[in-house]
Amino acid sequence: MLSWEYPPVIEGGLARHVCKLSEALVRQGAEVHVLTRGGPELPERGMRHGVHVHRIAEPRKPSDLHEFVSWVRSMNDDMLAAGTPLVDELEPDVVHGHDWLVGRAAAGLARHAGAPFVATVHATEHGRHQGWVNKRPQSTIHRLEGTMARRANRVIVCSHYMRGHVADVFGLDEDRVAVIPNGVDPAELQPAGDLAKLRASFAKPDERLVLLVGRLVYEKGFQFALDALPGVIRRVGGVRFLVAGSGPHEAELRAQATKLGLDEHGTFAGWIGDDVLHSLYRIADLCVVPSLYEPFGLVALEAMASGCPCIVADTGGLREVVPPDVGLRFRARDPRALARMLERVLTDGALRDRLVTEASEHVLRFDWGDIAAQTGALYSEMTAVRRRRARRRLAAS
Repeated sequence: MLSWEYPPVIEGGLARHVCKLSEALVRQGAEVHVLTRGGPELPERGMRHGVHVHRIAEPRKPSDLHEFVSWVRSMNDDMLAAGTPLVDELEPDVVHGHDWLVGRAAAGLARHAGAPFVATVHATEHGRHQGWVNKRPQSTIHRLEGTMARRANRVIVCSHYMRGHVADVFGLDEDRVAVIPNGVDPAELQPAGDLAKLRASFAKPDERLVLLVGRLVYEKGFQFALDALPGVIRRVGGVRFLVAGSGPHEAELRAQATKLGLDEHGTFAGWIGDDVLHSLYRIADLCVVPSLYEPFGLVALEAMASGCPCIVADTGGLREVVPPDVGLRFRARDPRALARMLERVLTDGALRDRLVTEASEHVLRFDWGDIAAQTGALYSEMTAVRRRRARRRLAAS
């Protein structure tokens, strides 16, 4: 399995996904080797919770997105160099690459090993930029994503929405695209520290706290949530907001909040670690996910698993992660629709309690054991096809 990040090297949700999937596969009897990047203080080889982890030295950090694409190219060169003797040694049954960031290396190693190539597409540049991928570096990333998807014997996506999207954008037959959702482990979403003290730092006891979590980029839609808040604060009163995350859109969002007169009603907390995030889910009265593009909706899933009711945009994978009986959906890009939904949930305690109760059952469908079993079944299908083809070639000779 190839990934550009793996704990303790964590850039985002992909590291946690690959880690949890790998560990669950090991528990089900698979031998899993992860090829990833590391740093000077991490060993080239090691074992983490039963997973064999192989690390390449990390290339020099890129300074911008244009340089990042060159950095990814260098990382793939290093992965190919380190992975070639590794696959010679291991003779893997399947090579599984996660996202375009390792697509070239994963495809090359699968070809070298004569093994099926499985690619997971976690998101697309086309989706992140609403189709505007005609200029570099977005055009380069879009091309690399398409090359990876078309080279793969099978593609995995996290939602039925993404299945149609990936098939359409990259010209694939939907039969080649498997839907296997992301997972959540409620036992790991444990808060840290004094929750009462943390809550008091963001809201008074009689105030309602609205949480927005994620990378601060345009497609996450936080700008529409900010637009919705002034009217809600006027009509409901005692409402605070908390934005947890960082990203290139942060300065623009802060300026928008100031222009809307929201500075005294909330906080931009910046980047936070998982331990703090898990605590924020516990102290918030409501989590809002206003995304314009969302392949899955892990924030919503984590919030629901932590007992925090959700309002999400009616778009993408969020429709599948948050059905109407476990959360409420509003029309994407519509601050007025979101404002009406916010008022409804913030003023109706019985509704919030019902959503929490229903969600506690719903999240059990996203168990990592089940997800690993589905992934393992796909691997078995691929290896069976490989064996049948080998037998036919042998018979023909």
